[in-house]
Amino acid sequence: MAKVRIYQLAKELGMENAELLEILNEMGVSYKSHASTLEDETAQAVKEIIAEQRGLEEQRRREEEAKRAEEARKALPHRPPVVVIMGHVDHGKTSLLDYLRKSRIAEREAGGITQHVGAFEVKTKGGTVVFIDTPGHEAFTSIRQRGARVADIAVIVIAADDGIMPQTKEAIAHAKAAGAKIIFAANKMDLPQANLDKVYQDLMREQFVPEAYGGDAIVVPISAKTGQGVADLLDMILLVAELEDLRADPEAEPKGVILEARVDKQAGVLASMLVQEGTFRVGDYLVAGEVWGKIRAMRDSDDNQRKEAPPGSAVQVLGFSELPHAGEVVHWVPDQVAAKEIAEERILERKDREAGAETGLRARNIADLLRTMKEAEQKEINIILRTDTQGSLEAIQQILAKESTEEVKINVMFAAVGAPAESDVLLATTANAAILSFGVNPAGSVKKMAEQKGVPLQSFRIIYELIDEVRKMVRGQREPVFKEEVLGTAEVRAVFKLSRGIIAGCMVTSGKIPRNADIRVLRKGKEIWKGKIESLKRLKDDVREVAQGFECGIQLEGFTEFEEGDIFEASQQVEVMQS
Repeated sequence: MAKVRIYQLAKELGMENAELLEILNEMGVSYKSHASTLEDETAQAVKEIIAEQRGLEEQRRREEEAKRAEEARKALPHRPPVVVIMGHVDHGKTSLLDYLRKSRIAEREAGGITQHVGAFEVKTKGGTVVFIDTPGHEAFTSIRQRGARVADIAVIVIAADDGIMPQTKEAIAHAKAAGAKIIFAANKMDLPQANLDKVYQDLMREQFVPEAYGGDAIVVPISAKTGQGVADLLDMILLVAELEDLRADPEAEPKGVILEARVDKQAGVLASMLVQEGTFRVGDYLVAGEVWGKIRAMRDSDDNQRKEAPPGSAVQVLGFSELPHAGEVVHWVPDQVAAKEIAEERILERKDREAGAETGLRARNIADLLRTMKEAEQKEINIILRTDTQGSLEAIQQILAKESTEEVKINVMFAAVGAPAESDVLLATTANAAILSFGVNPAGSVKKMAEQKGVPLQSFRIIYELIDEVRKMVRGQREPVFKEEVLGTAEVRAVFKLSRGIIAGCMVTSGKIPRNADIRVLRKGKEIWKGKIESLKRLKDDVREVAQGFECGIQLEGFTEFEEGDIFEASQQVEVMQS
């Protein structure tokens, strides 16, 4: 039976001898001093007790940290919800934005000027709502793909006389990928042909069960033309925001996002910015991507000069050296030196990436995507599916629905008839998704865009080739299953006590004994030790392995109590292919 001295075990566990002696005393284990030996079974029991204690302590520490963080967050002031309006063309998203803009203009004193800053506020009795004034999911996703979560809530407009259309589905997919809460606005309820039940049924087909049918999908009937239901929509937005408990720290280091930017012939570069954390002030230095600036002036959407902009503010900033890109995250920096240095570093990083691309770097393939997903511990495979016909689309979706497992879910986040488009690449970039197409090929510009953005894009002509590719993706994301494979055995024929330690002189009786194998020591058929080989010698030379019929010297890591007749069994863990 293997033994270990108390002081050796204390060192292994990173403990003081006195601590370990106290634990042993509580266990009722007798000993003389820290030099006393413990049986392997006792040592293992001590290790388990220590591991459990440390695990509980670590869990308590994490829980306390999480509690303190949540208490600190709840002490912060609320901020207004940020809302984006999306939907199919001609379903009324622009009309709804126009109505909201007009309503807020009517509330202000006559003669007020509306300044276009990429977002505007609507004040209600229940609170303020910030609307991003950039209709269309492509602009929204362009912002999101740069790493900035802009909108808390997405209002998806569906025409009640038309129902869900292809761009509606696309908008839903983009909103989901951005992590925004979704509210559906059934528009054009003023029309005689409006059919709210059809909207409900279409949503059911898209796996959204409306509240009217006992589900949790929020649907608000409205008319952007007459204003019917718009107040209800605002109330619902505020209710969802209340449930989300949106807060921000006005004293934190300022951070925001660029909504849009343009060059004014007289003023220079004007950038519209949404403040997300902290408070930006006139005179602050900031960096957005590769562009830096100093805030010389700020104006809000009511054309008021602002000296400061707290979280939830949308302001137009004067002071950037060049045009920043929409979607760039804006960071506060302490001075001009830091601003210039950071911008220059980012320019050099981009040039290095571009140089790397020119020397043979390629777009990610499916294997690259799976590696990224594993690193992020993502257990959901996001797919954008494009096919030649509606029949193919439905058939492939039905097959894919059966391929999900308990471990890995297949999420067809967007599916449509037609060739892959640039908007699909934008969505794939945001959602870490692969684009798979059947019977259709993407345009050259789409392929190029996918390569530039590192989006896996594959086309298939046989349905089951596409399905097999998805099955490989699922297998690649499962937790591996291993089995033990015995490689060989060796019998101890003699035991040698040398200056470098105790060596077992062995004969390999079956298979082979590799240097890096796991070793199990068997005595009279019973396992007495398991571990690794410290050295493997053939004659006087170190070797990688010894085959059947040859003698060798084996030294084990941490075990020396060999006896003639002991059997060394070498094994390795082999991954089992899962069906």
